[in-house]
Amino acid sequence: MDAWFLEGSGLESATPSLLLLLVLTGLAAGFIDAVVGGGGLLQLPVALMIPGISPVQALATNKMGSIFGTATSAVTYYRRVHPDLRTALPMALVALAASGGGAAVASLLPSEVFRPIIVAALIGVLIFTVAHPTMGQLTALRHTGVRHYGLAVLLGAAIGFYDGVMGPGTGSFLVIGLVSVLGYSFLAASAKAKIINLATNLGALVVFTANGSIVWGLGLVLGVSNMLGGYIGARTAVAKGSTFIRAIFFVVVTVLIVKLGWDILTGR
Repeated sequence: MDAWFLEGSGLESATPSLLLLLVLTGLAAGFIDAVVGGGGLLQLPVALMIPGISPVQALATNKMGSIFGTATSAVTYYRRVHPDLRTALPMALVALAASGGGAAVASLLPSEVFRPIIVAALIGVLIFTVAHPTMGQLTALRHTGVRHYGLAVLLGAAIGFYDGVMGPGTGSFLVIGLVSVLGYSFLAASAKAKIINLATNLGALVVFTANGSIVWGLGLVLGVSNMLGGYIGARTAVAKGSTFIRAIFFVVVTVLIVKLGWDILTGR
């Protein structure tokens, strides 16, 4: 394609059908991310379809696109759910730093090191959630005071680092951590997860920008699509509540297990 607005964007060799696929994928990823996380499962493989793009560039550009959608859904949740920032902000600050650290080592550690661990963790999460059918329907905090905030910060650090290194499924890990460890409802957890996920995306994006890994044209295309998907997803989650979010959570985690498991078996 030789349109002037694609020159130097990294999308010069993209066909119209691929550009359309990018837009639709960004929209769907924004929606899924806003509800329960896991949009990167869709977005990252499509980004890798751009001719000549490297895995690190795809990961970096995925972060750029995602941050637009995450910011939109975070604002939407804040206006409609009013999440408790006393927990969300400390988690976000620690997650931001940890995500930057994860991004710094993303090009040094092969994803094959992490995939078996992540699949095992996801299977455990799925079994645990099925075994507790009423979990996450209502907020019932399991801890108070220093213990509550200490566990929140540990969750933010661990998941933030993972987001910087790999990314897909970060929102889902945040939601289940906030629900199972801290005792929030799925709706309250999703609202907080967006604030924290915004910080992890920002931390990784700072590092990726500094090392020149972002394909800016692709990032903007995904970003605009993510914004619309994030707004629709957050509005839908608020309207339908924790039961809807829990159902989407099951679907996303199952797909993540299948996708990462297949990648391990096929050596991709």
